[in-house]
Amino acid sequence: MKIGIAGVGGIGSNVALNLVRSGVMALKLVDFDRVESGNLNRQFYFVDQIGLYKVEALQINLSRINPEARLETQVQRIDAQNCADLFSDCDLIVEGFDRQVDKKMLIETFANKKDVVSACGIAGFDLAGIRSRRIGNSCIVGDFTTDCHQAPLFSHKVTTVANYMSEFILAQSLKGTKSHKIE
Repeated sequence: MKIGIAGVGGIGSNVALNLVRSGVMALKLVDFDRVESGNLNRQFYFVDQIGLYKVEALQINLSRINPEARLETQVQRIDAQNCADLFSDCDLIVEGFDRQVDKKMLIETFANKKDVVSACGIAGFDLAGIRSRRIGNSCIVGDFTTDCHQAPLFSHKVTTVANYMSEFILAQSLKGTKSHKIE
């Protein structure tokens, strides 16, 4: 199973980390952004990677965990015109965008076509309200209320949401298999 990750910031980089450590062997990482110092408190990057494209830095980091993982990277902004083509070879897509309009676009692009796991409400520090909802072929995880424009982003909450998302992906990936290694 090949997992596409649309945006490799706080959600995308931490989901990728979880998946590679869980035996997922094929990821497609797509993002246009570079690592900044403000990312280091919640994203899977390091200070010596500031200035690198996030997909390139993440590929390095994930390869250190499992050098046999097949990590395809693409430095590109995802939009309504290229979204379907970028992830046409993926079985499931992780939404890791910051903007609501981009989240909506990705979910609508793959409605009734591919499973999508998305985040909604990852800001603040309270973990008690985190839950998941299944809507069609999408699974949405978060507290559904606390937007990053309302509260700061903290590592423990971002990674908890990423962990819930990873649980959904692994459950989908392991259906019908006996191995923990997901090809």
